[in-house]
Amino acid sequence: MSRLIAFNKPMGVLSQFTDARSPTQRPTLSAYIDVPRVYPAGRLDRDSEGLLLLTDDGRLQARIADPKFKLPKTYLVQVEGIPDAAALEALRKGVLLKDGMTRPARVVMIDPPDLWERDPPVRFRKSVPDCWLRLTISEGRNRQVRRMTAAVGHPTLRLVRWSIGDWSLDGLLPGQWRDISL
Repeated sequence: MSRLIAFNKPMGVLSQFTDARSPTQRPTLSAYIDVPRVYPAGRLDRDSEGLLLLTDDGRLQARIADPKFKLPKTYLVQVEGIPDAAALEALRKGVLLKDGMTRPARVVMIDPPDLWERDPPVRFRKSVPDCWLRLTISEGRNRQVRRMTAAVGHPTLRLVRWSIGDWSLDGLLPGQWRDISL
């Protein structure tokens, strides 16, 4: 029987179980998850938060992580500034990045979500407004959401992956995990 775990990865934690590269030993998944033979299905940048799925099933891991399966990934994104209709439409059509055009995204402006406090907090600037987007992509390039929002003139301040396919963070606080029945 395959095992699938949903984990709410805190900011600053690497999406791996060891950190041989750093002499300071940055926080890894092993500080939170003591389950043998499970591995992340995809990655989430160290400075991003939210849903990370882990499994012991190689086929399931590939189905979740491989862009050819086009599994939608939804992010709650706090951006600098207030995107106008043209910026949102650009995201919806696909954005040209250094590694080519992105697939079209689904994006809407949303009210600030009821999330946990981030540590460290996002720097507040009175003179620069910000807003929240719910953005869904079906590929997973390196730092893709951050690069997309920057490409339309609205750098990402905070990035929380809320869901992958039908699996979501709902009810999980940072550092918590739960088994998902398959």
